[in-house]
Amino acid sequence: MVSTYVSYLTVARNLNASLSNVASQATVARDSAYYKENIDKVTTVDEFMSDYKLYSYAMKAYGLEDMTYAKAFMKKVLESDLSDSSSFANSLSDTRYAEFAAAFKFAGETKTAQSDVQRDNLLDAYEESFDTEAGDIADATDYFEDNISSITSVDDLLSSSKLKNYVLTAFGLSTEYTSSSFLKSVLTSDLDETDSFVNQLDDEVYVNLSKAFNFNEDGLTDGDVMSEDQISLVTSAYAVASATIASSETGEAYDTYFAAQIGNITSVDELMSDDKLVSYLRTAYGLTDSETDNFISAALKSADIADAIGLSELHDAFNFDEDGALADGDTAQTSEQTAATTAAFDENYEVLIANTDTEDAVDNYTTRIASVTSIDDFLVSNDDDDDDDNDDLPELWEMALRAYDIDPDSVSRSEVRKILESDPSDSKSYVNSLDDDRFVAFRKAFNFDDNGDVTVPLQAMSESVVDDYATYYKQNKIRYLEGDEMTEATDAADEGITYFREQMATITTASEFLADDRLVSFVLEAKGLDPDDVTSDALEEMFASDLDDEDSYVNKLDDNRFAELVGAFNFDQDGNISAEPTGTVQQRGDVLETIDAYVRLTLEDDQGDSNTGVRLALYFQRKAPEISSAYDILGDSALFEFFTTSFNLSSYVSNMDVDKQAEMIDNFIDIEDLSDPDKVDDLIKRFTAMYDMANGTGTTSTALSILTGSATISADTLLAMAQLKSG
Repeated sequence: MVSTYVSYLTVARNLNASLSNVASQATVARDSAYYKENIDKVTTVDEFMSDYKLYSYAMKAYGLEDMTYAKAFMKKVLESDLSDSSSFANSLSDTRYAEFAAAFKFAGETKTAQSDVQRDNLLDAYEESFDTEAGDIADATDYFEDNISSITSVDDLLSSSKLKNYVLTAFGLSTEYTSSSFLKSVLTSDLDETDSFVNQLDDEVYVNLSKAFNFNEDGLTDGDVMSEDQISLVTSAYAVASATIASSETGEAYDTYFAAQIGNITSVDELMSDDKLVSYLRTAYGLTDSETDNFISAALKSADIADAIGLSELHDAFNFDEDGALADGDTAQTSEQTAATTAAFDENYEVLIANTDTEDAVDNYTTRIASVTSIDDFLVSNDDDDDDDNDDLPELWEMALRAYDIDPDSVSRSEVRKILESDPSDSKSYVNSLDDDRFVAFRKAFNFDDNGDVTVPLQAMSESVVDDYATYYKQNKIRYLEGDEMTEATDAADEGITYFREQMATITTASEFLADDRLVSFVLEAKGLDPDDVTSDALEEMFASDLDDEDSYVNKLDDNRFAELVGAFNFDQDGNISAEPTGTVQQRGDVLETIDAYVRLTLEDDQGDSNTGVRLALYFQRKAPEISSAYDILGDSALFEFFTTSFNLSSYVSNMDVDKQAEMIDNFIDIEDLSDPDKVDDLIKRFTAMYDMANGTGTTSTALSILTGSATISADTLLAMAQLKSG
């Protein structure tokens, strides 16, 4: 008769071919196709368990066929919260139950406006935007100051887009729509000629712009193009115009600008035409938005009106007549009045600086975004919530836009709504029609469906799968370790998991993922694969494979784990994130794992029909890399029979104290050797020889009952057995 080991080798040495043969069997192929086609239609535990073909298929795949009848028991397993160590599935020492529960996501993915990573990335960008803004202002000013002295003609100035745009920004003019020819006419006008181009415009902004330079009518200069005072005026105006947050640097720029300009003001109308001066007065005298520019203008002209509307202090700080002009010899302010106004501004501006600390805004955002369930919630005003302390803080949507370098004043709430309702993956959607990557990035920072409700974050790898891979990775990293080694490995694994979670939330394409060696190594190790054995070119071919094509590269590999790994990602065949592969209660990778496990279990069943020893050997070969301690062998009846047979031990050893049994196993087997295929094969050789000696080839053993489930075991009995703890 053929020995058990030879029979085992016939299967094991051509395992992939053996599995393919099993998978192609009519019944197996039909059942697998049914499972693959229908598991995605299931949404609840009851639906799953009521479809016997699906339910029994999965139960067999995870080695729980003998528990198929115990639906109440298995429902508790499937409804367990695996993040809770005390949950039902986790309380069972038989890890098959937790593995089975982990393969299904009946609780569903968490719907949220933003994942933690999305929120944190947005808030980091928001806070960084202020440093970036200050740096950009400083860089632009340095460039202006370093290069303006080399300008000798108006054409020189206008030919430098950086210098020209700096000047336009300083004076509040459009960098996009202000033509160079128009600007040249302004800058070369004779201010003393009433009929000159700039004076005919009758706009103080253009007059002040012309005054800032020393160009002649021919566009040349007789000396320096700008004096130090003119440069100071323009640079302070640029800082004020560009800054969007109160800071000490902006406050100083405001003071410089006010001091430079106020002496040239000759009328209320001239003052009111300068937005920067008006803004300065609003801050200095504590004026709110309800006090319109008309109120300010009237108060500056009339003491009676100023008194009636509570702006007497403002009126008294200036010397305008009731017609808004100045009497001969008067200035808009005396030096004492200017000093008083500046002091008032500085005092109030310090309060603004304190109130613009981003910490409060970030805290408000973090609190409020957690309760957002729709776009309506996201766009609601701070004024409409119950916390009056939030009224002065920026709106959620304003903060979000700023984080993506978008000026909130340039986008209306209705436009924000249209953007957030758009599908960024649809090239014809509203957000893509804007042809601006900033808006696409802004849209992708949130998880709203086309009805405006929150949905599950679409990531390269779904959050539940990320959780699974984090668990697998940690298990593989700490297996066999104890004491300080365990502590160090746990800390290192946790650090790797943190990196994995954070980065996977940012990956948008397969190429991005494959470019990060640390991420690639992480997922390979989580699947029990050695990164050194896999080339970059091979990985690229795997991720370019069509998982539905049995002849594709990844499906032709001997190791099914590679296809399962590719299936764990939500990439389409072009390598882009897509919602299509994500699945419902099972992700695509979990479906593949289930089918692969079913085929493997069927192979072992078929072999067991002829020789139970072959079946036990195949079972041990499959389970050996997962064994972490002697208690894993004690908790698995088939593994325990493999052990007792291998070392010719009586079944009565099971009556010993459980710790004594574990000690005995450790004396016979170095558990770490089970990660070495060669040493596993040595054990299998020993087992098959002892099995043939004890039973004779083909003899039925108690293992057949254990593995086939032909012995009916009650749920209560199995539950009691499962309570055996590994200490």
